[in-house]
Amino acid sequence: MTHEEYLNQIDEVIKNGKYKDNWQSLSGHKTPSWYYQGKLGIFIHWGIYSVPGFGNEWYSRNMYCIGSREFIYHKMKYGNQKDFGYKDFIPMFKGEKFDADEWISLFKEAGAKFVTPVCEHHDGFAMYDTEFNRWNAKNMGPCRNVAGELKEACEKQGLTFCASTHRAEHYFFMNPGRTIDSDVNDDNYRDFYGPAVNLPEFLGAKMGPTTEDTYSTGASKEWLDDWLVRTCELIDRYRPGIVYFDWWIHNHSFKPYLKKLCAYYYNRAEEWGKEVTINYKHEAFPPTVATFDVERGALTDISPIPWQTDTAIGKYSWGYIKGNKFKSSRQIICDLIDIVSKNGMLLLNIGPKPDGTFTKKETAVLKELGAWMQKNSDGIYGTTFWKQFGEGKVNSKAGFFQDGEEKKFTAKDYRFTYKNGYLYVFQMRPNGKDAVIKTLKKHNPHDYLIKSVTLLSTGEELSFERTNNAMTVFANKGFESRTPICFKMEIE
Repeated sequence: MTHEEYLNQIDEVIKNGKYKDNWQSLSGHKTPSWYYQGKLGIFIHWGIYSVPGFGNEWYSRNMYCIGSREFIYHKMKYGNQKDFGYKDFIPMFKGEKFDADEWISLFKEAGAKFVTPVCEHHDGFAMYDTEFNRWNAKNMGPCRNVAGELKEACEKQGLTFCASTHRAEHYFFMNPGRTIDSDVNDDNYRDFYGPAVNLPEFLGAKMGPTTEDTYSTGASKEWLDDWLVRTCELIDRYRPGIVYFDWWIHNHSFKPYLKKLCAYYYNRAEEWGKEVTINYKHEAFPPTVATFDVERGALTDISPIPWQTDTAIGKYSWGYIKGNKFKSSRQIICDLIDIVSKNGMLLLNIGPKPDGTFTKKETAVLKELGAWMQKNSDGIYGTTFWKQFGEGKVNSKAGFFQDGEEKKFTAKDYRFTYKNGYLYVFQMRPNGKDAVIKTLKKHNPHDYLIKSVTLLSTGEELSFERTNNAMTVFANKGFESRTPICFKMEIE
């Protein structure tokens, strides 16, 4: 199908479908129940950038930035950027040990309910079979339809397949290569590196403020048409439960295309009989059209509209790099609880090695998370927020990129969730002693009669008392834990 034919198809689907390409029609779109009930998903950053494994997943851009660590490293290890460019990593990206079934089995063991591979990162290399990009993992590198195999494995094991595309940012992403003698300027590779728009506002330190500004320089019509076609093809071929976008789509030039994309996707999902949504950042979509995402951060209170945090086990990169540092499973568990208590979902990232295996540390974190979820997931899956998200002095910082250090929770910090007549109370850092919960004192503003309390991880019934000052749950051996414990409280 040509671009023109696909654009005509998009218009036809919108014309005949329930959803039209305007915010009035698209607003009020329901959050998928499988997504809201499942709470936990796995994000996957795997691509060519895992081969150098240096700096972070932006190696493809930074290797062309004069003076950067990646630029210096690249010249020392691989030679001049004209003679050995980013494209030359593709034959080294073999994925010879990639096993989709093993990946999904591990994610399922971790407690995840949905999986979101990055189907195309800013570097322009597609990790799926596509008609519109010859630079893809089916044709080159692993010579495998990575996204297709992951989708098939998800369906076999009962997880929902989702898809992330960062194609929008490729418009300018490789432009540092235009400023030096590099292979980015070679017309033979224009369809891979291009357009690499060489404007001052997209270079160096100016790129961040430019792309964060909704009103700044936008993309060309040619690029936007191509972006829409490629994204709709991804939707049609793989029928993802979620389409995740990175940041630049909030730019003013994308707005009419976002409406078309959203209407097309939601109409297609109606045809499939499937609940879907879109993940977005900044103000790309109005509320209730799609699902807002906070990158490496969280909210400080309950949102009335479901939302999501995406974060990584790795601290320094989303993709694989040598010498990365990793968060502990306890930090991930605490973040998950905190996010769910505020009406959110967690998308947790892992960065596979170029051969398709995981680091030992990331594997261990996923297994430890899974062991905790096996005992405590009743307080996570299918829950909603309570009257307040928690108790204690420790809270998240608002905004993006705020999750580097583990929060210093104490035994006085609690988080609450609710489901089907049960209040779930998580003690975030148990100390083996009686749990004193001031929020649940008698005659509190949200007072309920509590019939019984059990320790969720063991099912043991616990003794408790309530006074006008606090509710005290009396400790047993199960309170001695390095990870949060949960009290399941039956409401009278």
